[in-house]
Amino acid sequence: MTGRQGFKDHFSQTASAYAAQRPRYPLELARYLAELAPARRRAWDAGCGSGQMSLLLAEHFARVVATDASAEQLAHATQDTRVVYVRARAEQSGVASRSTELAVSAQAAHWFDLPAYFTEIRRVVRRGGIIALAGYGNMAVMPRIDAVVSHFYYDVVGPFWPPERQMVEDAYRSIEFPFRETQAPEFQMMADWNLEQVLGYIGTWSAVWRIRKERGPEPFAEFRTRMAEAWGTPATVRRIVWPLALRVGVVD
Repeated sequence: MTGRQGFKDHFSQTASAYAAQRPRYPLELARYLAELAPARRRAWDAGCGSGQMSLLLAEHFARVVATDASAEQLAHATQDTRVVYVRARAEQSGVASRSTELAVSAQAAHWFDLPAYFTEIRRVVRRGGIIALAGYGNMAVMPRIDAVVSHFYYDVVGPFWPPERQMVEDAYRSIEFPFRETQAPEFQMMADWNLEQVLGYIGTWSAVWRIRKERGPEPFAEFRTRMAEAWGTPATVRRIVWPLALRVGVVD
């Protein structure tokens, strides 16, 4: 995924876990975006990671071009004949001019040089096409578990989040969005996970990776202990919910 001053690689070292343990986007999101698009010939998924959104878009578009700056992330992407994975920065995608009806960035736009990315959008997307920025914030389970996660998220690893993370916290509302905006419906991401699955997901956070490098395994080990106390029987499966932020615009 691309960064604001060149490529800031927060995820290559956790690419395998990222591919396996990140939550999935709702099918309804891809369907909604496809219905907005003026045609369904081609979509572009920028900062695609291991292709979670790309595969959903492939159910609705004849071809999906999925770009990411991380070769390691792309190496863990699920292959599909309708998806073409390309190593490229979002700001210099190499996608043909005026060739796509939909451009999506899912949990990635905050890593981009946004003015340059938006310039690339205007080059790549056909007039009347759609741009969508999607992102999800902190998870919710139940109050006693949420309290443990919130403490870890804000108080323990909070200083280790890259500053770009604030854009996700703001649901991308703090950025200038230079497109004719469409009011989007609310979506949620959901998963039914046991304790180890939740811990596996949290272990993919960029802030967790950074605190491990600086302070070793102890902060996460302490968090694991507190989570186990709050969760109860580790095999118990609980519903996890993430609010999904979405900004959608028309490219004139």
